[in-house]
Amino acid sequence: MRNNNLCTEIGYNSLIKYGEQLCGDHIEIVEPDGGNSTVMVLADGLGSGVKANILSTLTSKIISTMMANNLSLEDCVSTIAATLPVCEERGVAYSTFTIIHVLENHEAEIIQYDNPHVIMLRDGKNYRYPQTIMEMDGKTIYRAKVTLQENDVFIAMSDGAIHAGVGMLLNFGWERKDIIDFMETMYDKEFTAKTLTTILLAECNRLYDNKPGDDTTVCTVKIRMRKPVNLLIGPPSNPDDLNKMMSLFFSKKGKHIVCGGTTTTLAAKFLGKEIQMGIPEYLDPEIPPICKVDRIDLATEGVITINKVLSYAQDYLKDNDSYKEWSYKKDGASLIARQLFEVATDINFYVGRAVNPAHQNPNLPINFNIKMRLIDELSACLKQMGKRIKVSYF
Repeated sequence: MRNNNLCTEIGYNSLIKYGEQLCGDHIEIVEPDGGNSTVMVLADGLGSGVKANILSTLTSKIISTMMANNLSLEDCVSTIAATLPVCEERGVAYSTFTIIHVLENHEAEIIQYDNPHVIMLRDGKNYRYPQTIMEMDGKTIYRAKVTLQENDVFIAMSDGAIHAGVGMLLNFGWERKDIIDFMETMYDKEFTAKTLTTILLAECNRLYDNKPGDDTTVCTVKIRMRKPVNLLIGPPSNPDDLNKMMSLFFSKKGKHIVCGGTTTTLAAKFLGKEIQMGIPEYLDPEIPPICKVDRIDLATEGVITINKVLSYAQDYLKDNDSYKEWSYKKDGASLIARQLFEVATDINFYVGRAVNPAHQNPNLPINFNIKMRLIDELSACLKQMGKRIKVSYF
């Protein structure tokens, strides 16, 4: 029986060549059968700027769409060869590519054409996977199949990564074996795919002296166990539904986070537990303090805290600059961010629709549902991070 309690976590980002507006690399990710299989394509367009951006976008979209529809690799490659131009000056391919196709979270197929070879870490150490070589339309293509284990990590990159530091801090650039040594040293099994990508790209940027000489893209694919996190915010619109809402919430597997003062009071009463305030620790002057209740993993204030979590989520999907704040701080928003972004693979929101009198300002046209909008936007961000989201309203 295959262990489908595994899931695929993907984190990627790019450095744009210094002086350019657009990235010449492109990543496309599709889930063909509702979530248990994933196709990731990293394409590196010839040159840089607008032309490279268009070529890499087309390449990755064509391959990912065809692979998701179970068309053969031969069909994909010949379609690209027929669709995209060859450079007149250099007579070379329009775009190189790397494909990582995870099937049923059980097996990974790796297909590579002219990009640096994917690095695989197993238990934090380099794992040399066997490859076969194929000639197709005059192109040498490397292919591999690997049976997956929990915490396997695959690092795909464009050649900007191995060119980092050429003629600057390093004579010949950063070779693949150096990147392997670096990632083995930095590896921690708690790190997410996004964190591993961020660490590698930051080092590439440092070697380029913050002026990348080439578009540099890193995409990390990590195989991990599914971990549910449940978040409850707001009382139900009908007080008669309170017991139903609380019963469903607390019967769910995984961590339990409760947001909002009134909601925490109701949850504590439902559990028959005391709220322990202690001395309020204002760990961040902007974020109200947290409290403690037995059987609740984290109890925080509501709208202000969730608004901060949303701003962290939006930044996470861009440059992930605020990682240095939420990754270690102990205020409510940072603690929620770590649970939702790093721990959780599946997030269940339980949202009460009761109107909070504290949010009713007659001078504001949008008096109701700041909370609803925040949860909608946060859910959308978490979906983009690859989380499975379910929102239940009461």
